[in-house]
Amino acid sequence: MIVPEYWAEARRHARHQGRSVTVRRFGWSDDSEAAAQAHAESRAQVAFDAVLAGETLPRRELLTSYGVLGVPIREEIVARDGDVVITRNSYGALCLNTPDVLFADLDFEARPSGWVLPLSVAALLLVGVTAAAAMAMDWRLAVGLAVALLVLANIVTLAFRRRAFDRDGGAEARAMARVSGFADANPDWQLRAYRTPKGLRVLVVHRTFEPHEPDVDRLFAALAADTLYATMCRLQHCFRARLTPKPWRIGITRHIKPRSAAWSRAQARLPARLDWIADYTRKADAFAACRFLRSFGAGPVDPRAARVMALHDRLSGATRTLPLA
Repeated sequence: MIVPEYWAEARRHARHQGRSVTVRRFGWSDDSEAAAQAHAESRAQVAFDAVLAGETLPRRELLTSYGVLGVPIREEIVARDGDVVITRNSYGALCLNTPDVLFADLDFEARPSGWVLPLSVAALLLVGVTAAAAMAMDWRLAVGLAVALLVLANIVTLAFRRRAFDRDGGAEARAMARVSGFADANPDWQLRAYRTPKGLRVLVVHRTFEPHEPDVDRLFAALAADTLYATMCRLQHCFRARLTPKPWRIGITRHIKPRSAAWSRAQARLPARLDWIADYTRKADAFAACRFLRSFGAGPVDPRAARVMALHDRLSGATRTLPLA
């Protein structure tokens, strides 16, 4: 896991074959701002030379929901606990970053709604009914009849799907069933399930993991884990869990500044930013980011996982009786 202390950005610009070419790249270091700037200058020059040579590369490194795609986590470091790093993300929440203790996030399925009839069946039905009806009636009447049949078929299909969804216990029960199914198929694993505002979080505690391990991919696939989260785990060589509420869920409508995660000490110390953090911290104390539900499996807990579990549960409010946000 790489969560650098210092960040910088470098820019290269020139006119090449009649067009303007600008390339920007970040640099990072745990040593100093000067080292981060030198790294940025080097990366920018390499990318700039490649673009001029005809390679197709991004001119800037793009932000995603979890940071900058293809570079380490670019967030303000708030605290360290051994090799665990607590950062503040782009919208102001605190996040736990660990190199080897496995977290997985999965979102709840939405209850079936809208147009659920498969399009291929709908198209065949429309064509078939229209062709048959056209032989005996005005084509406009035939098309109207076909559309009415499609709407009716969708209503019936939707009703059956909703009944099946509710019969399984709804979104939370269906998600928990995937966790339980994985635990039953892997009795040597120990899992802890947490409720989040819109899904589940799973923490694995019987051993530690490398983000690129096949077992990690296997867990993510079995649980239908969030795909962006899974990708970021591999790219950033770590696992991650949000510890504090999303601001808009606790009544904070103004954005933290800067709007992207602070990546310099000057940005982190902006008065407006510190004022926002004070307000957020005061309100966030009345909410939890997740709630512990139950454990799966038995046996000894890995000491490193136990340390991260204790830190996560304390900072996220997982064992407190608080509303989720």
